[in-house]
Amino acid sequence: MNLRYLLLVSTLVAACVFPSLSLAEESQEVKELRARCDQGDAAGCFNLGLMYDLGKGVTQDFVEAVALYHKACDRGDASGCASLGWMYEKGTGVIQDFVQAVALYRNACDGGNAIGCFNLGVMYRNGTGVTQDFTQAVKFYRKACDRGFAGGCFNLGVKYYDGTGVTQDFTQAVALYRKACDGGYAAGCFNLGLMYDLGEGVTQDFVEAVALYRKACDGGYATGCYNLGWMYEKGTGVTQDFVQAVTLYRNACDGGNAIGCFNLGVMYRNGTGVTQDFTQAVKFYRKACNGGSAGGCNNLGLMYDKGTGVTQDFFQAVKFYRKACDGGFAGGCYNLGLMYYYGAGVKQSNADALNYFGKACDLKDEDGCENYAKVKKK
Repeated sequence: MNLRYLLLVSTLVAACVFPSLSLAEESQEVKELRARCDQGDAAGCFNLGLMYDLGKGVTQDFVEAVALYHKACDRGDASGCASLGWMYEKGTGVIQDFVQAVALYRNACDGGNAIGCFNLGVMYRNGTGVTQDFTQAVKFYRKACDRGFAGGCFNLGVKYYDGTGVTQDFTQAVALYRKACDGGYAAGCFNLGLMYDLGEGVTQDFVEAVALYRKACDGGYATGCYNLGWMYEKGTGVTQDFVQAVTLYRNACDGGNAIGCFNLGVMYRNGTGVTQDFTQAVKFYRKACNGGSAGGCNNLGLMYDKGTGVTQDFFQAVKFYRKACDGGFAGGCYNLGLMYYYGAGVKQSNADALNYFGKACDLKDEDGCENYAKVKKK
């Protein structure tokens, strides 16, 4: 069984420190910036702080970076306030202080800094250093978006999709994801593609979904590669091409997408788009499992259970079935129930078998429900 990825709805936090300098002559640049800062130039202090923050032209020194960001902020440089807020939020070069971070992000936002508005929205979204308030989060994401920060448009789109802090509106979500995508935000392209894929807020259009998944993938967004692979595997919006699907699942897996690793394992297991190779299937199921895919843990358990691509080991099978079940994967619970029922890798126990068949049934697994009823009668 292959898995398809659902809509990304998590809020993404972007760093508020952005290099803005040409470092072709770093040592000379440092001297010039120091002179400017000493003469009261706020931008000079900010950029010198950035050099210390990044360790460019000077030995990296977060404490010095904080001091220089302070000077820049105190002199009215909004970027200095935003970067200083980031240092307080992360506890870098200064004692971590979320309340102070919020105050500095607010100063930055009031000074016209889009990243300050965005990060302030994140703080309201998460209730960090401030009482959680989705309406306020929406307000500051909107400010960030209006000031040209694509991440603000993306997070605002997520809020419209969820209906959190604002009335749910898929059409607005689409418009904002499009704005984020046009601004180079790969996750915006992915979410916009999924809206076309599902026909939410727009007329369903698989060809357009494919184009947007491709844009997300090309932008380095691993989940975009995964969904594009799915479209190629199923021939949806594009000519079916298993070899291309394998390539895209591999890109997704290499980018840290556990479901991409899972589906790549399935392709190797079945010999679809690639020469059948059980050892490779085991490798990618393991990678998927380690990356948090409960389905990967279940399939890895199956390989140990059957001795396919690996030496048969019921104890290892039980271990991975349990991990899959704990992760909410119905098949893992069902398979673990079978192991208890037959006493394979564990002490035989009808009571434990009944428990895990019941868990599988609760997760809508029909076989789990049937076996639960059978064992219950004994």
